[in-house]
Amino acid sequence: MNLPIHREGYPFIALFAAVNLLAFLFVSWLGWLLLPVTIWCIAFFRDPERKPPDGPGLIICPADGKLLPIVQAVPPAELEMGDAPRPRLSIFMNVFNVHVNRNPVSGQIIAKAYRPGKFFNASFDKASIHNERMSIRLRPDGDDGARDLAVVQIAGLVARRIVCDLTQGQGVQRGARFGIIRFGSRVDVFLPPGTEILVTPGITTVAGETILARFV
Repeated sequence: MNLPIHREGYPFIALFAAVNLLAFLFVSWLGWLLLPVTIWCIAFFRDPERKPPDGPGLIICPADGKLLPIVQAVPPAELEMGDAPRPRLSIFMNVFNVHVNRNPVSGQIIAKAYRPGKFFNASFDKASIHNERMSIRLRPDGDDGARDLAVVQIAGLVARRIVCDLTQGQGVQRGARFGIIRFGSRVDVFLPPGTEILVTPGITTVAGETILARFV
């Protein structure tokens, strides 16, 4: 079976496999004990193809995981999107989810800002405020700024690296890959006011395919 792997995973997979091989050579029972961990490492960095849904005005999910309660919250200050609360949809990724992130809409990157922080469990609401994060301001194609979105990659309890391949001014396509977070994390999406939300908390989301909302 051909399992696509994200490039960030190769050094980790090589390390896990080497340690596992040495364990088999010197202490066979330890090799068998570590084998599931090596298999998990390979699975963690899997990068399956996704087919974004067609349709005008759709906002798709940037991450695999579980949709947490939808709240009204202020976008990260570093993105300069004002201090008015807007709908925040948060997707919690556990260590068994695909961790490759995808663009929710086609458009242009208006701003990108990294902020160091703490490493609370990413399922906690305070993680959005206090944890290490990479914030992205995304302007949909053909818009004048009234419908800008914020997408925020947030490190979790065991996550220690946020990878974001986007640059300010770059044009992006809906559903295209833009980064990954290691290991266990969260992605927040701040929607513009008046957006029609099409999901309910508790569902399992699929990056690049699940429709979160629609511009009205």
